[in-house]
Amino acid sequence: MWYFTIQHCLLTLPHQILMMKTAIYTLVILFIFQLNELHAQDSSRVKTTDDVILLEGLKQKGDLFRMPTIFGTDIFSGKKNEVISLGASTADLSTNNTRQIFAKVPGLSIWENDGSGIQTSIATRGLSPNRSWEFNVRQNGADISSEVFGYPEAYFTPPTEALERIEVVRGAGALQYGPQFGGLLNYVTKKQLGTKPLSIESAQTIGSYGLFNSYNAIGGQLKKLKYYAYLHHRNADSWRENSGYKTQTAALNFTYEFNKKWQLNGEYTHMNYISQQAGGLTDAQFATDARQSGRARNWFSTPWNTASLTLQYRPSKQTTFTLRSFSILAQRNSVGFTSAITVADTFNTAIGSYNPRQVDRDFYQNYGMELRGLHQYNLFNRKSVLSGGLRIYSGQTSRKQKGSGSTGSDYNIELSPQPNGLDYARSLNLSTFNVAAFVENMFQLTNKLTLTPGVRYEWIQSSIDGYINTSASGNVNDARSRQLLLVGLGAEYACTDLSNIYANFSQGFRPVLFSELTPSATTDVVDPDLKDASGYNADIGFRGSIKQQLLKFDVGVFRLFYDNRIGTISQNNAPYRTNIGASVSQGIESFVELDVMKLLPQFTALGISIFTNYAYVDARYTRWDNPATINNPNTTLEGKRVENAPAHILRTGLSIKYKGFAATVQSNYVSAVFTDALNTIEPNTTFTTGQLPAYQLLDFNMTYAFKEVYQFRAGINNLTNEMYATRRAGGYPGPGILPGTPRTFYLSIGLKL
Repeated sequence: MWYFTIQHCLLTLPHQILMMKTAIYTLVILFIFQLNELHAQDSSRVKTTDDVILLEGLKQKGDLFRMPTIFGTDIFSGKKNEVISLGASTADLSTNNTRQIFAKVPGLSIWENDGSGIQTSIATRGLSPNRSWEFNVRQNGADISSEVFGYPEAYFTPPTEALERIEVVRGAGALQYGPQFGGLLNYVTKKQLGTKPLSIESAQTIGSYGLFNSYNAIGGQLKKLKYYAYLHHRNADSWRENSGYKTQTAALNFTYEFNKKWQLNGEYTHMNYISQQAGGLTDAQFATDARQSGRARNWFSTPWNTASLTLQYRPSKQTTFTLRSFSILAQRNSVGFTSAITVADTFNTAIGSYNPRQVDRDFYQNYGMELRGLHQYNLFNRKSVLSGGLRIYSGQTSRKQKGSGSTGSDYNIELSPQPNGLDYARSLNLSTFNVAAFVENMFQLTNKLTLTPGVRYEWIQSSIDGYINTSASGNVNDARSRQLLLVGLGAEYACTDLSNIYANFSQGFRPVLFSELTPSATTDVVDPDLKDASGYNADIGFRGSIKQQLLKFDVGVFRLFYDNRIGTISQNNAPYRTNIGASVSQGIESFVELDVMKLLPQFTALGISIFTNYAYVDARYTRWDNPATINNPNTTLEGKRVENAPAHILRTGLSIKYKGFAATVQSNYVSAVFTDALNTIEPNTTFTTGQLPAYQLLDFNMTYAFKEVYQFRAGINNLTNEMYATRRAGGYPGPGILPGTPRTFYLSIGLKL
């Protein structure tokens, strides 16, 4: 049945990628043929929980694999997940090139408007990629987003040279971490460099438009202590005018093993960057010269500090506990001329200078603690696994906006004195307190079938107070508390020892954001009964490998229901913000990779593999409760596509390996997207809405390792110099169309001692 689903979706592909149908069909047919042969050979080999152990580390070959059934205190049986191994990747790590790093994760939608790689903006299943805010974003299991419920934007992305792997968990598996619709995105950093007391690794990269990237780390093991520390720096002029940046990150991670039962891990990361914001463009400017910029005085900076301490206790082989505390002390600072792109930032002769710039600042103080545990036990002569956890979290945000800044052009967040004595025209205090608990149990029903039900309880209390302007009517005060119970169910059936069918269902939830509770002006009204978004994720798929990973695959279908979408309507001649709609995203997610040379075992030194990653996402509004559209069928949203949700995403690649040499050619196709819910094709007068056309990019990357000490990396990104855009912005980093990065080159030299 799933084969015919793929066939139907392939027939709907645009003309530009019909040429790739043959490759996909070939892989699918080969898969079916080999599966029948494998089933005959391996039908008696079944994994049971007798084989499940708590692993100290993941030792997998290749750049993509799946989590084991159990890892640490987490259960992954029946859960859709992908793990990206950075050590085996040929991707451009010097700029955190997202489309290359996540190339084999099906259905990943990516915003590419910032060639710096400082922030990652990704989403799945028709959700918004905006700073990955639909994911629960973590580093080594600890939160790193600005505020997990009220303002979940991830301003910090660790340098990928520092990462061991990236974990992406969707569906019911994400209930172990939070209620987010997107699931979990977890960056796992390196913990040590070998077993010597001191080892060193370093990589220096130069590239187009003044790129200089420097990564330097030390690590090792001193008896019971393992440690890893790195210092990272990257700067470039960038390809557009007024878009230079500089970022620096430093981190320390240590693990001390008291004995076989007790282990302590601690880490601290500091990041700071300053980035000039070139602003958006009109469609005509984009078509004429996408390098141009109408903003020379806009800047952005986010000093970021994260820390965590994790204590692990393993009283027996069957039982493990972890206690993790974490904190974030961070800022979001911007200064610039914020008018629409159609308004030029020119010299004001009346005041003898440029106009004062607007200063906006956020200050984040977040603290949390998680206790998690896992226990294996026998039930009806079969092993079962129980996992549970308790979480306490507090987030405090101080938001200062619309300050009157300097008239200069450099980065300067100092304020000009105001007659009323107030530094900012808007000042808000935002707070969140959260208590959550989850429990799930993996039941081994037969040698082949496992069932994992789970439940998550959330208690969230949030408040907002302050003023949105200095008038008497500008005061804002809102407090709300909610309790909810979310359920999930995962199932896995082992077809063979190397493949399984998985299915899961989980409820999702997203609290009303602070920005949605805050009127943009005193004339705006916010519905006092504004509801949180809720819905569910469901998927079923078939995954595994054939004959020692000759063929790796994961093919599945999904459905995501997103209810209580929030929007603004007109009521009593004033803007009224309320719940006005619902949407459904459904489609297929597929990944197939063939190791060609395993068909020719006589060529043992040469490796050639090809992969295809295709997703079809039909994301549409199913309800839109806007009274203004009832009598106007041209403005109703029912049946229209969800904005920023491409229907087709196709990534294919060819990799060649010979001894220490590896090279990859990757194609990246993304179909056209609408940037507003009304699905308007032509841009509006401020160029913040309007359809963005489909695009296709080609990347080439290569690595060469010499004597296990030296490593050379080089590549050409966007080989055909395609001019494209993935998003339009309504505010920062600048209203208008935001172009992607054209052809760039990089060369990296690294060593390990």
